[in-house]
Amino acid sequence: SRILQKSVQSMSNCLLCGTDKQQYHSLCTDCWNHLPWYKQHITRHELQILCAHRYSFPIDRIIQTYKYEQQLQYQNLLAHSLLSLRLPKVQAIVPMPISTERLIGRGYNQMLIIAKIMAEELNIPVWQPVIREAQHSQKGLTRTERLENIDNQFQIIKTECRKYRKILLIDDVVTTGSSIHALTQALELLGCQQIYTACIAGVE
Repeated sequence: SRILQKSVQSMSNCLLCGTDKQQYHSLCTDCWNHLPWYKQHITRHELQILCAHRYSFPIDRIIQTYKYEQQLQYQNLLAHSLLSLRLPKVQAIVPMPISTERLIGRGYNQMLIIAKIMAEELNIPVWQPVIREAQHSQKGLTRTERLENIDNQFQIIKTECRKYRKILLIDDVVTTGSSIHALTQALELLGCQQIYTACIAGVE
């Protein structure tokens, strides 16, 4: 199926410019090279978060349409943005969970799709030991209220018996880093000792 994918790719046009043939994960060479690459760490809540891109055009638009408009043709581009980073050797990938309400509304967890592509490439499992309670809008809340709101969102699945000590947590966009911080704390309670984080894009 990988050979078939490659042959389909070579016949298809770039998802961004639409003129040149696809060379790199649904994009032509030029469009791939001109993405807002960052490939550096940003610090949030004393956590080092590795970001593939700056959150600017066209990656901001790609993430939005992928996430909210069912534009799933971007999954390869986004997964390979993360795979192009210098990722640490880990035992499992943990995608940022979304609440059941969001899942029903959206129809899919955008980061789980990306995690599955990455897991196959890296030959490691996807691990989802934490569920997310209802996600309320953070608008109009003070910083403290926001943090409390997020801290209470992540619940460890009591029946989860798999244990991984070294994991890679992935998310699409990091702004304040509050969700990542709260999820990291939940994973530490599960016994994770080395938690690395990679995001598709970072808002500076």
